[in-house]
Amino acid sequence: MKPNFVSKVSEFFVNYFSLSGQLVSQAEAEANIREGVSFRGPNILILILAIFIASLGLNTNSTAVIIGAMLISPLMGPIIGIGLGVGIHDFALLKRCVRNLVMAAGFSVIASTIYFLISPVNEQHSELLARTSPTIYDVLIGFFGGGAGIIALGSTSKGNVIPGVAIATALMPPLCTAGYGLATLQMNYFLGAFYLFVINSIYIAFATFIGVKLMKYKGVPTADNDRAVRVRRIVYSLAVLTMLPSIYLTYNMLRDSKFQAEAARFVQDECSFPDTQVLSRKAYAKDGVKYLTITLIGRTLPVDSLRLALESRLKFYGLAGTRLSFIQGGDGMSSGDKLSAPGVGDIYRIAQNTITRQQTTIDSLRTLLAVSRQSVIDAPEVSPEIKVVFPKISKIGISTTVFAAPSDDAAADTATVAIIHTKGRFPEAERKRLAEYLEARLGYKKVSVIEMQ
Repeated sequence: MKPNFVSKVSEFFVNYFSLSGQLVSQAEAEANIREGVSFRGPNILILILAIFIASLGLNTNSTAVIIGAMLISPLMGPIIGIGLGVGIHDFALLKRCVRNLVMAAGFSVIASTIYFLISPVNEQHSELLARTSPTIYDVLIGFFGGGAGIIALGSTSKGNVIPGVAIATALMPPLCTAGYGLATLQMNYFLGAFYLFVINSIYIAFATFIGVKLMKYKGVPTADNDRAVRVRRIVYSLAVLTMLPSIYLTYNMLRDSKFQAEAARFVQDECSFPDTQVLSRKAYAKDGVKYLTITLIGRTLPVDSLRLALESRLKFYGLAGTRLSFIQGGDGMSSGDKLSAPGVGDIYRIAQNTITRQQTTIDSLRTLLAVSRQSVIDAPEVSPEIKVVFPKISKIGISTTVFAAPSDDAAADTATVAIIHTKGRFPEAERKRLAEYLEARLGYKKVSVIEMQ
């Protein structure tokens, strides 16, 4: 009973996923692929026009225009041809496809560079920025897109798969972004975008190569086996080497996404104040250090107390070590004024520095005042004891003073001075004993005794 059930389930899935009877002949599939490999005359002109359309779409940040350009572009032909050439060991086809792809990519970058050189608008839109940081997801998109493409080309029901693959794998926009990088002398744009194009091309071709093998296409009879092995090794090596940087970029992307999510959760949970609201937040990392800047609107809060209270909570959100800062505006300004008024940031920083200096001065004065008050209290407190222990002393006063040397390089020295009036001669040994007594009795580190007749 159980084996029968398993066989029925297996048969069910085999019937749904089987390609038997759904594939065209190898000769027909090859003819369709070889037809799209050529890049001469109309194809190269269509490619250049598609590049201009895609550049316009990137320039105006229009997704619809970019999709239209990808549908027009004939770039898929030579890439799938590379996979077919490797799969059936047709090295003449492989050479022709590589040459045509290099020429097509070169013409595309030149055309987009010319466009962005003469375009009056050179702003960095999201559609441009999205083409400069390829990740492992782009590798998977290229691979699955290439797989869908070769299955469609080898089957009887092609549908609209190839145009869909062209849109999904996005071959045109990276070339346009690379041209933008050259035109604006931003090599990070050029390298990132061109790397994305290479990823898409290699993994579309790699998926095509695997599809050709799975569909058991026969190789060229005159193929050199040793050469075929070498080519396959090169293909595998390129696939792995191309994927490695994307894994690192994916790790950085996921880490940044996690940091942004944790920062958003921290601000939402912890930054809730009665008369003050969070206007915006900015979380970013620079030189390995994480920063979180929170802009507040409403009643001004004491920044030092705010930072002290919130920094201890960062560790509970995975944000330990993040540098926290706040931006606050005055109550008399609207939120728009706070963001757009010139010099608000400078005024805020100057005010903060002034407050910090004033607070330091206040703390110093408080310390001096406390010491002075203590000295006033100490003298009457020990006076009765002094009369018993040192009967020759008639009066005593205690004060804290600062001794400064005439030299500019010498550091000032703070000391406690005990001024005494005595009845008759007061020996040096007694002065020393008095100093030690006062140091022990009142807790001073250093007491100097000055005798006045």
